[in-house]
Amino acid sequence: MKLHRTLVQAVIDTLQQIFIGGVYADKAVEQVLKQNSRWGSRDRRFIAETTYEMVRWWRLILRSASIEAPRQSSEFWKIFAAWQIMNEVELPDWEEFRGIDKAEILLAAKEAKQIRKYRESIPDWLDELGSLELGETVWTNELAELNKEAKVVLRVNTLKTNRIQLQRLLDQESVETTIIGDYHDALMLSKRQSLQQLSEYKQGFFEIQDASSQMIAPFLDLKEGMTVIDACAGAGGKSLHIAAMMNNSGRIFSMDVEERKLSELKKRADRGGVTVVKTKIINNEEVKKLKDSADRLLLDVPCSGLGVIRRNPDAKWKLSLDFIKETKRMQQQIISNYSQMLKPGGIMVYATCSILPSENQQQVELFLENNSNFEFIEDRKVLPSEGFDGFYMAKLKRLN
Repeated sequence: MKLHRTLVQAVIDTLQQIFIGGVYADKAVEQVLKQNSRWGSRDRRFIAETTYEMVRWWRLILRSASIEAPRQSSEFWKIFAAWQIMNEVELPDWEEFRGIDKAEILLAAKEAKQIRKYRESIPDWLDELGSLELGETVWTNELAELNKEAKVVLRVNTLKTNRIQLQRLLDQESVETTIIGDYHDALMLSKRQSLQQLSEYKQGFFEIQDASSQMIAPFLDLKEGMTVIDACAGAGGKSLHIAAMMNNSGRIFSMDVEERKLSELKKRADRGGVTVVKTKIINNEEVKKLKDSADRLLLDVPCSGLGVIRRNPDAKWKLSLDFIKETKRMQQQIISNYSQMLKPGGIMVYATCSILPSENQQQVELFLENNSNFEFIEDRKVLPSEGFDGFYMAKLKRLN
């Protein structure tokens, strides 16, 4: 592979935005790609993919380059060089690469890979936390899975088409997909590619939604005509799936604290032909208005996101132990306050995209200790080693 100076500089600029400027990786990549309209698809793919891979393996690369906390541009050039050497790419004879000791970098990389926190490229505190909560063997296995590239999965919008028809339509667009097991509305891309320009996407025939996320709506035991509240709806992927499963009947209140996310939900609902979703900003007043009203309540609460790290590798470097502690406090507050919207006899599902028991089973146990009018029905833990995102979901019933 031949390296081009302008593309390498773009990667380095992006990495500096992420690790010095504190910009999220997706935003940093987007900003850099806007700088040069002459870059073709291969150039853009090189910048994006190289940046994400380097973010994913950042600690391992730093260790191999013998750099702790880069601040200078020259250090970022050395880090880039180390990554290329580790991937057996020949460095061009550029001034920025003068003095790079290939053998030294390869030896440091070999030694670093003997230690899990460097090999899997995670902070010390996270390695300790994961090992404590999941045990050495499980944590080691799941870390390796979380550093693999995430699969791209589509959810077929059954309000407009079915899986076989959509697969045929996509095949005509040279988009190859495969059917995956027990996920009735899912198709998985055989290779990563952009889909937003396809007419099938613009017509709302599908949404991009991981297979694990697609397990949540069926877990609610939905029936047509129900009143469903999705109280932490975000941009609405699960709300739209719920609407499709109920054949656009009943009422769905999709609620969130951020208006911009609900605006995106409305656009997606319009595209998908969903007519039963009503968006609301959630606050104490709205919770009181909807008290005892929901047949089904979904609480897909804010979490550490450790189950989806492979999609957001920079989260490893932005998370902190204090943030997780505050998130767990918020989770308990949400489940305690929002559960009043469920009517007696109704079903509530508590869900996270975390794999930590302290955000999952332990939160449910604590809630049940303090709320004797709820009973536990079942739960489901999905680990990244099962092939898709890490998720947790627990089903509870309100008795009275």
